[in-house]
Amino acid sequence: MTLQQEIVGNAMQMAVVSLSPGQTVYCEAGKFLFKTTGVTMETRLSGPSDGAGRQGGGSGGVGGMLRQAMGTAVQAGQRMLAGESLAFQYFTAQGGEGTVGFAGVLPGEMRALELDGSRAWFAEKDAFVAAESTVDFGIAFKGGRTGMSGGEGFVLEKFTGRGTVIIAGAGNFIDLNPADFGGRIEVDTGCVVAFEEGIRYAVQRVGGLNRQGMMNAVFGGEGLSLATLEGNGRVILQSLTIESLANALKKAQGGDKQGPTGGLFSTHAG
Repeated sequence: MTLQQEIVGNAMQMAVVSLSPGQTVYCEAGKFLFKTTGVTMETRLSGPSDGAGRQGGGSGGVGGMLRQAMGTAVQAGQRMLAGESLAFQYFTAQGGEGTVGFAGVLPGEMRALELDGSRAWFAEKDAFVAAESTVDFGIAFKGGRTGMSGGEGFVLEKFTGRGTVIIAGAGNFIDLNPADFGGRIEVDTGCVVAFEEGIRYAVQRVGGLNRQGMMNAVFGGEGLSLATLEGNGRVILQSLTIESLANALKKAQGGDKQGPTGGLFSTHAG
């Protein structure tokens, strides 16, 4: 069953979802805005991928209950290590149709992605807003050794299954395909919102350990790493990074800690 949704607003968009009787949508805690009275709300630690979030999911006896509990614990542990919310909120239309509203946490755009089961989607941490209960939410680790040491772009959200998933980002979105640009693009690690399975994602250092490489890192405003995206598939980038937004707010409050050069000496909001 297709999720009926409408994305409204400009500077900070919202998703208004219309649920058919018995239909379920879930979101990360903190993304819920409003609901009509015929929609029930339930908060769980489990995600749909362990069967608990799907309608009609059975326990399979004591063994099934233990496996479900272990799966829930593993999922919660992964989300905690990734800095994600531990809980999901599930909304189900009971006795008739219902409406639920969701929003992201930053000023910017939202996008509804349609999964047909053939390709997964990967998204930056905190991009997830809401999805049908037929869409599985997981954590993926990409970016290689540079991504791990740099802490940027290493932890990603992964969506599989069939149905609609709604994501959000900062600023405006642009859709690109690396195949249209020679098969490879290099972007600021903070600008990647989401990309299709089949796109090869990595994090590389900016330049070599030479004079120009250090100039790029220290004075270029990009730090030491860039994200590389290769292959043929859809990529969504955002025009605003969380770091640039945090630095702009600090500067407006008279507490600019960006340093004299930006780049390597800039500081993330903690």
